[in-house]
Amino acid sequence: MQEVSQRRVASPHALNSIRPLFLAIVAALLVNVPQHALPAELSNETLRLFLWQAPSTLNPHLAPGIKDQTASRIVYEPLASFDIGGNLVPFLAAEIPSIENGQVAPDGRSVTWKLRPDVKWSDGVPFTAKDVLFTYAYIVDKDVGSSSAGSYKSVEKVEALDDLTVKVTFKNVNPAWSLPFVGVQGMIIPEHVFAPYNNKNAADAPVNLAPVGTGPYRLKEFRTEDVLLIGEDVVNTVKIIFEPNPEYRDRDGLEFKEVTLQGGGDARTAANAVLSEGIVDYAWNLQVGEADLERLETKGVGKVVLYWGSYVERVMLNFTDPGRETADGERSSTQFPHLILTDRRVRQALAAAIDRQKIAELYGRTGRPSANLLVAPAPFVSQNTKWEFNLDKARALLDEAGWRDSDGDTIRDKGGVSLTLAFQTSLNTVREATQEIIKGDLAAIGVRMESKLIDSSIFLGSTPDNTNTRRHFYSDIEEFAYGGKSPDPGSYMVGWTCAEAAQKQNNWSGSNWARYCNADYDALFQASATEVDPEKRRGLFVAMNDLLISDAAVVPLVEWAYVSGLGNDIVGYDPTPWDAETWNIANWHRKK
Repeated sequence: MQEVSQRRVASPHALNSIRPLFLAIVAALLVNVPQHALPAELSNETLRLFLWQAPSTLNPHLAPGIKDQTASRIVYEPLASFDIGGNLVPFLAAEIPSIENGQVAPDGRSVTWKLRPDVKWSDGVPFTAKDVLFTYAYIVDKDVGSSSAGSYKSVEKVEALDDLTVKVTFKNVNPAWSLPFVGVQGMIIPEHVFAPYNNKNAADAPVNLAPVGTGPYRLKEFRTEDVLLIGEDVVNTVKIIFEPNPEYRDRDGLEFKEVTLQGGGDARTAANAVLSEGIVDYAWNLQVGEADLERLETKGVGKVVLYWGSYVERVMLNFTDPGRETADGERSSTQFPHLILTDRRVRQALAAAIDRQKIAELYGRTGRPSANLLVAPAPFVSQNTKWEFNLDKARALLDEAGWRDSDGDTIRDKGGVSLTLAFQTSLNTVREATQEIIKGDLAAIGVRMESKLIDSSIFLGSTPDNTNTRRHFYSDIEEFAYGGKSPDPGSYMVGWTCAEAAQKQNNWSGSNWARYCNADYDALFQASATEVDPEKRRGLFVAMNDLLISDAAVVPLVEWAYVSGLGNDIVGYDPTPWDAETWNIANWHRKK
């Protein structure tokens, strides 16, 4: 697989010498060029997308994050997805299953999907039920290490009843029957293309950067090096160019002759590009300060689009020791519990010492302090929890746990061990500021924090041989945002069960990156997997959330809104928290 590069934005000072030359080259290229021959980027027939975190793959089932799913969703489709209200919308399915139409079994053990008869892959090969079966086999193959596997834990088998009918049978009664093959973790991939890579070679498959899908657009070119001129900055980017899929069932309804997606830079640069410069039509995940967003919006070029979902910025606590290695060199192994953070009192002290209100102020209208890990949909949000900023309580808890400053250096110690924690997160102005706030908060209770900042394409990535990822979690604490991609919380909350611990033996594909293990939590989750009474099931998920909070297994910081930038002339954009924002890109168009 080609190495995809992502660099930070060069400073204006460093660009002073090259900018005149760069502009001169651009000008020379455009001199005497007829209007119809201008680059596609300057045409109204091109939709220009900007993701400041560069996608590293176009394989949705190896996607390390939403940035990769956002790019993949332009090409691939699931059987169905959820709109912002949590209603199922068909894509490759001919209709939505229900008990009424006989496609959801009355005993809750199976669901049958009828497929659209008019679908072809972008290379002209017909889409059939066999592709759905293959997608399932690919996702659950442990050698593949799919990031989507958590949504398929409840499946016993998948069968093709005929070319256009698929039956999914579950291991037990399953109230979350709509989870498999739905949304970003349900995108269907073609058997005839991926079959050679349903094995340990999956991560290196050329098709990961050359997708063949059923969606509205197909890949035209993937450039690992490109530049984007934004104001005074030349931004190094990955550039992915899409064109209309000639086999798409509603080809005539697509307005754009080309879709370009550029990835790189940082959130501030992305906000400037869409809200001020107007050189892109859409920019994703604008994690910049409120003052900057308001200032850029006054230019009248673009607008901020904000909506709430399930994402929570959190401090993750490592329950395994990142400083010890197994015989084969694995760190943060379940063989070695963390020497400090397995003490509940220490975890509770850290939670009480962090000023979430001050952190939320970094986000302005786009974030609010959170006491919960499960924040959506609304019926599942616990009313039993609260967060507090209480340094005296934190100090008392550490005293009780035996951590005291015995040598007068302001840092607590115990048994000759200093209370020093390594804290990693991604390069991002808001996260860097958050890290500084937390560093000060912890210093006030006698805890030293050692900061580590990692490029987002690495930290949020899933490459097994790179240990600087949040999945490997080779530090004591780390910070990032994460949330569910289904209105049913099952695939989100499974990430705290013992069996999901991310380890070398599962290629770090497990969704439990903290390696937390609690038998009481597992029992609650297992009960939720078969409970068909909606109210009882709701109560089980609330109890799971409350257990994680009371046990200080994680420190939720800020519930943040999805914040994107959109050009004022783009219509049809209809985001949902339960899918990538490009889920309905077939409907996007430009005002006439």
